Amino acid sequence: MAVDLLLGLQWGDECKGKIVDVLTSNYNLIARFQGGPNAGHTLVFNGKKHVLHTIPSGIFHDNATNLVGNGVVIDPVIFKKELDKLEAQGVDYRKSLLISRKAHLILPTHRLLDAASETAKGKAKIGSTLKGIGPTYMDKTGRNGIRVGDIELDGWKQRYRTLANKHEAMIAFHNVDIQYELKELEAEFFDAIETLKELTFIDSEEYVFQAIKDGKSILAEGAQGSLLDIDFGTYPFVTSSNTTAAGACTGLGIAPNKIADVFGIFKAYTTRVGSGPFPTELFDDIGETMGRVGHEFGATTGRRRRCGWLDLVALKYACQVNGVTQLMMMKADVLSGFDTLKICTAYEYKGERITHLPYNIEAENITPIYTEMKGWKENLTEMEDGSQLPQELNDYIVFLENALETPIKIVSVGPDRKQTIFR
Repeated sequence: MAVDLLLGLQWGDECKGKIVDVLTSNYNLIARFQGGPNAGHTLVFNGKKHVLHTIPSGIFHDNATNLVGNGVVIDPVIFKKELDKLEAQGVDYRKSLLISRKAHLILPTHRLLDAASETAKGKAKIGSTLKGIGPTYMDKTGRNGIRVGDIELDGWKQRYRTLANKHEAMIAFHNVDIQYELKELEAEFFDAIETLKELTFIDSEEYVFQAIKDGKSILAEGAQGSLLDIDFGTYPFVTSSNTTAAGACTGLGIAPNKIADVFGIFKAYTTRVGSGPFPTELFDDIGETMGRVGHEFGATTGRRRRCGWLDLVALKYACQVNGVTQLMMMKADVLSGFDTLKICTAYEYKGERITHLPYNIEAENITPIYTEMKGWKENLTEMEDGSQLPQELNDYIVFLENALETPIKIVSVGPDRKQTIFR
């Protein structure tokens, strides 16, 4: 059995959590492969909203096992809060949640170092979520990090102390005003570590290998979006992990030839949180309406998302980098009511018309070139079948399918898991 892969094709916030939740009934194992609590996967069902940060989005289904893979970074304090919320909702996570021993831990000093580094950048800040993600991945690649498996070993607290001391020296080097009480943060951290120890730690790459061998159906769940990939995103305004399909191989120990379908998720328009270039960003009433109707606020940070027209140049790039086999279009309902819709189909780049994503897409280099299409007025949120969709929306979908040479198999018409149309 091969592994299906689900990931975002824009700058994150594409509603991946909803689709994982919708698809989970088809899979035995849901596995997160990168990122950490900087992610916010929102699920809505039975009239309730649920936000997950590190735990896979299949956790609300009894039939699925959920794995936090080796490529994920875990903040025990935030993780414990997620577990507490699940327990309050009657979710028996202990029987269905597994943690890779090779996943790295976010220490309290990682978060402090993140804040100090971002503050020191001033106007050049990258828009970090300040969750300690970047410093944790830096320690991972610098071979200083502490992993989940380490807390099963004697003497790990001495390793912690050595690393925390190093972090404090780095914080002081930044010479910014960061106020903190480390002893209080550490008390909460070590308490959360004890909760983490109650879960099942596994050698995840062996577990996944055996699951594939035994014919189990597996869905690998990504976080953030392809345009935030450390290598292929809009660097330096990116996250610290590989958010593209390749990240699933390194983040779970999956061989490339074991990946089957790649599900690419995108919004019917484009959003971005934090700093960085955004060629199709709108600063008018249309952008404000998109944000208001789409409730465009970050699930993790609460920050307002920047909104703009769909960027087909960037979307095509993400499809190519990931080898997307099926597309899923989210928030089609948000575009209801606009007389005219615009799709960016090319850039004017340094006096030349191009249809590929260039090295630099800062505003001084890029002017988006738009194709206009007729909008639709109908309220999509009550629609249950593809035959009910307005012709203008079908035209929009077909235009995108032809341009991307990839079928759009799902259209989301609202936040609830029921508001999902399969094509």
